[in-house]
Amino acid sequence: MGDVNQKNHLRIQLSATRRGARLARLLTERQLGEWGVPFEEAALVVAELAANAVLHGRVRGRDFRLGLKLHDDGTLRIEVTDARGDRIPRIPDPVDGAAETGRGLLIVAACAHRWGVDEAPADAKTVWAELAPGRGGA
Repeated sequence: MGDVNQKNHLRIQLSATRRGARLARLLTERQLGEWGVPFEEAALVVAELAANAVLHGRVRGRDFRLGLKLHDDGTLRIEVTDARGDRIPRIPDPVDGAAETGRGLLIVAACAHRWGVDEAPADAKTVWAELAPGRGGA
């Protein structure tokens, strides 16, 4: 499973399964508790991004990676890297009430100070969110 846990930094690889997504949220709650950081909204963001990685970013035989980094100014950066760089997440058009996907990103956008998507090696992508102190549970 290989994890890196330095002061205010965690990176761990998890199976691209529903169990892996649940574990990502639980590990986030535990880690932020150890750091003394409120975690309710951060755990919600991790749950949404991990669920997306499992549902939309899964490639058979490849895992997803969770990264948490607490910056000196109190900003929490959450990163979830999955194996499907060709599937870029988008927030649904608010007018399209019939949209069946993307609603979790509305939660991410509401909780995060900012969020985005970066290319990652091996045709992967990293979806990230930053939660500012006093907003988004950090």
